[in-house]
Amino acid sequence: MKNKGRFLIFLGVLLVVIDQVIKVLVKTNMTLGESIPVLGNWFQLVFVENKGMAFGMSFGGVIGKYLLTAFRIVLFGVLCWWISRLVKRKEVPTGVLVGLTLITAGAFGNIVDCLCYGLIFSESTINAVATLGHYAPFMQGKVVDMFYFPLWTWPDWVPGLGGRIFFEPVFNFADSCVTVGAIYLILFHWKFFSKD
Repeated sequence: MKNKGRFLIFLGVLLVVIDQVIKVLVKTNMTLGESIPVLGNWFQLVFVENKGMAFGMSFGGVIGKYLLTAFRIVLFGVLCWWISRLVKRKEVPTGVLVGLTLITAGAFGNIVDCLCYGLIFSESTINAVATLGHYAPFMQGKVVDMFYFPLWTWPDWVPGLGGRIFFEPVFNFADSCVTVGAIYLILFHWKFFSKD
């Protein structure tokens, strides 16, 4: 049990470190809105900042941001508590613990941005990269996003979608961890959750 717990802690820390390294490199080397093609137009690094929830949705201004960040912290705590309980049970598959760890690490990666980035970086602009500084109070930082996959544009004849890009959101490594962890659990461990 101890080895499994150590592995999960190592995995969670590794994922958060990867996420933060990518975000700091983007924030301190790219201007806001800058785009770097990786695989032609199919995969680009595009620096955007997310002020609120997923896909740029906002949640009630400054007070809403405090509430959203507090909710994220509580959710992170609940996930950590749940994993710590599950790791003690022999019948819990390792895959369930890994999936939950991916989700938890992803959540924490975005919490770091909200809590700290406003305190340690200057404002990112379209004209200059961020440096050490201060642009927002505690819990008011913006989440750094950079992965963009505009795989195709819908044909004009498709009702309601014509001319729009198939997948428009720009996201980050932490978002990927949450998504991969959730899809993995749904596809391969739904039986565990349906009986638990």
